[in-house]
Amino acid sequence: MGRLQSLIPSVALCLSLCCVVHGAIGPVTDLTISNADITPDGYTRAAVVMNGVFPGPLITGNKGDNFQINVIDNLSNETMLKSTTIHWHGLFQHGTNWADGAAFVNQCPIATGNSFLYDFTVPDQAGTFWYHSHLSTQYCDGLRGPLVVYDPADPYADLYDVDDDTTVITLSDWYHTAAKLGPAFPPGADSILINGLGRYSGGNASELAVITVEQGKRYRFRLVSLSCDPNFTFSIDGHNMTIIEVDGVNHEPLTVDSIQIFASQRYSFVLNATEAIDNYWIRAIPNTGTVDTTGGLNSAILRYSGADEVDPTTNATTSVIPLAETDLVPLDSPAAPGDPVAGGVDLALNLNFSFNGTNFFINGDTFVPPTVPVLLQILSGAQSATQLLPNGSVYVLPSNSTIEVSFPMITTDGVTNAPGAPHPFHLHGHTFSVVRSAGSTDYNYVNPPRRDTVSTGNPGDNVTIRFTTDNPGPWFLHCHIDFHLEAGFAIVFAEDTPDVASVNPVPTAWSDLCPTYDALGSSDL
Repeated sequence: MGRLQSLIPSVALCLSLCCVVHGAIGPVTDLTISNADITPDGYTRAAVVMNGVFPGPLITGNKGDNFQINVIDNLSNETMLKSTTIHWHGLFQHGTNWADGAAFVNQCPIATGNSFLYDFTVPDQAGTFWYHSHLSTQYCDGLRGPLVVYDPADPYADLYDVDDDTTVITLSDWYHTAAKLGPAFPPGADSILINGLGRYSGGNASELAVITVEQGKRYRFRLVSLSCDPNFTFSIDGHNMTIIEVDGVNHEPLTVDSIQIFASQRYSFVLNATEAIDNYWIRAIPNTGTVDTTGGLNSAILRYSGADEVDPTTNATTSVIPLAETDLVPLDSPAAPGDPVAGGVDLALNLNFSFNGTNFFINGDTFVPPTVPVLLQILSGAQSATQLLPNGSVYVLPSNSTIEVSFPMITTDGVTNAPGAPHPFHLHGHTFSVVRSAGSTDYNYVNPPRRDTVSTGNPGDNVTIRFTTDNPGPWFLHCHIDFHLEAGFAIVFAEDTPDVASVNPVPTAWSDLCPTYDALGSSDL
């Protein structure tokens, strides 16, 4: 770990250039994390920013690239934590488990006044991803941004004309109170931001994001949920959307007019700009909090070149072809791992949820971050579930095996086993086949959707996923409602523990993280 060592000689020059190209940086870059007052919705509050901006700058690279992202921690506001980690959401990190970024699973946090180089390669993935703090609820205070890995041999390249910095759309819930100072489970966000801008109920008509298109062109939009909590129903007045990618996995083209997108999910869709030259509302309606779009709430603007620079007057219409997850079919190798029958896997796990009013539990245990990261425990010789901490929350998985995980949602005496549903569950280090989706009782082993984050639905659902253990290391599986993760809604899969050390050699700087962090005083954590 270095003392503010920079990969780029002039951060000021970088920032000036970033502004010209809408903030795109990478794959070799500095990412400076600091605190600043920002006003994304007309209300000013202290926040966590990256290279001076929120959301964080778009990080880009190509399939096969070596990403070297030097994270410089300049945080000074202890309310939002001075330490940090960054998770590169959706990237497999095969051989670089130490760079996955989950605090106390894969690393100790980076201490303020220090830097840490995340050095990893993306050999076999392309698509839409994102990055965020994976320490407590820090990303709710701002540390979140988009990441795109382009495929020079994209099989869908002939379906669109434009795919660049201007076609990334981020959705964020925003709170006027810092996460540590607000309720443990906020009832709803103060505003919803699209590309970092929005309005709040009772506030002024502050600036909204404008996405400009040229009539007659086809656009690949990359929709990224940076949400801490709500899911969104996303639509663009007067336009259909043809989905081609789901969580970094190409899928058969599917045309819809609305997309329900859960925290941390991503979709690429093609939009044909064939409507009249005008302004059209882009809507992202959350499932909690303020759920209308009066006065531009929960909205942005799709503006055709040549249209007046005014708010749209288009009206919302009832969705007639909403996205159904069960309609998504992977483009390549669509079959689920294992045999195409119930129980046709090497290991099946059932995760029973519960809640005691304060904490969530999985199979009777709430996740409490260990003081020694799980990866370091494994490298130090711990191999079995009984040896690994936290007790009851680490599941050892055998190598080269097919795994099935079920997430039953039930109601007992009128009480849901996991309030706050639907819960989006994310598995690090993998994509998985969703053999049973929320809202469905059917099992599809032939060509189920493949993604890295899935809604576990509502009472009566039993969402079921399958994956193959081909990536040694400890991998977090957790609810991506960040307030629920903070309340222990997680487990760790310790995959192929005998091979973790040989597959994931760690750099000296990684080994230095824990001693530095452990020496911090309480006001510097």
